[in-house]
Amino acid sequence: MLKKTSSLAVSAIIAAAYAALCLLLAPLSFAGLQVRVAEALCVLPFLFPQAVPGLTVGCLLANIIGVSMGLSVPADVIFGTLATLIASVATAKMPSRWLAPLPPVLCNALIVGIMLTVTLGGKDSAPLLYLYNILSVGTGELIACFGLGLPLLLLFEKNPRLHEIVKRYHNL
Repeated sequence: MLKKTSSLAVSAIIAAAYAALCLLLAPLSFAGLQVRVAEALCVLPFLFPQAVPGLTVGCLLANIIGVSMGLSVPADVIFGTLATLIASVATAKMPSRWLAPLPPVLCNALIVGIMLTVTLGGKDSAPLLYLYNILSVGTGELIACFGLGLPLLLLFEKNPRLHEIVKRYHNL
């Protein structure tokens, strides 16, 4: 019972942190060329399997609130959350910390980039618009996941107190 409660608590903390970061930094999180700082947390499934549901719920909440505030399109609730779920599961299976940021970059670039093109430009959008959206989302993800997420991952591994947390919760 304690393991389930601890896993749920870790997931809830990650969900709250993701949603809070998105909303606190809304101009960056929902912009055309966005750098969603919360995406740095997408490396955490490499350390904690509990991060997968936490990131998914956090992204879902952030996207629902973003749509309700007029900052995002409704399709982002489904496709943005799906991209985060797929990326989180893939990150948990990465063989190395250096590859952990890669799934969120690829999943979001492709899924969210294509979703934005179809939603904002229509099905008949020019191939260059698809490429632009994929590259712009991918660039923001590169900054968040490799520029912020990888150092976060290294901090968890190198800091003795944070490393103890990783050891305690990794196998729950």
